[in-house]
Amino acid sequence: MLKRKIVVAVTGASGAIYAKVLLDKISQLDQNNITVGVVMSDNARDVWKYELDNDNYTQYPYQVFDKNDFMAPFASGSAKYDTMIICPCSMGTLGRIATGISNDLITRAADVMLKERRKLILVARETPYNLIHIKNMETITLAGGIICPATPSFYSKPETFEQLAETVINRVMDLAGFDVGGYRWSENK
Repeated sequence: MLKRKIVVAVTGASGAIYAKVLLDKISQLDQNNITVGVVMSDNARDVWKYELDNDNYTQYPYQVFDKNDFMAPFASGSAKYDTMIICPCSMGTLGRIATGISNDLITRAADVMLKERRKLILVARETPYNLIHIKNMETITLAGGIICPATPSFYSKPETFEQLAETVINRVMDLAGFDVGGYRWSENK
């Protein structure tokens, strides 16, 4: 089995719970078969602290790269990172990716994923969408990216905010090629 190499980027959109649940899920995977690099915007750190009342993003066992560290391995296609998940993804970040503006490590790494035809998953967190958002999502989709809005499902009857966020993150993990279980329609009765 080839070792998976994943970039997790966290932007300042509301929804730090999604990033937390994603990092928790990834930490439950076989760490011998995965390399994870993390990059967070300044706003992401602020939103995490505000929404979750902690700075536990510092507690994960992954290398965290500065938002302007263009020497990070995933700033180049030669490092062969196979998947990037931006969670949550602000509309500003999404717009910069759609227009090819690589002004920080998050947008550069996303550009690399698209140019190398690797998996890019954007967990869009905004409501409602305006026409610019929709057209930017279309552009990224046409370029090979996957837009997975942070739209929870209720089939599994979640009882906590974390369980609700997990309905989105389980779907993201499926899209990234990981089977982490979770509710499956007509299979969990």
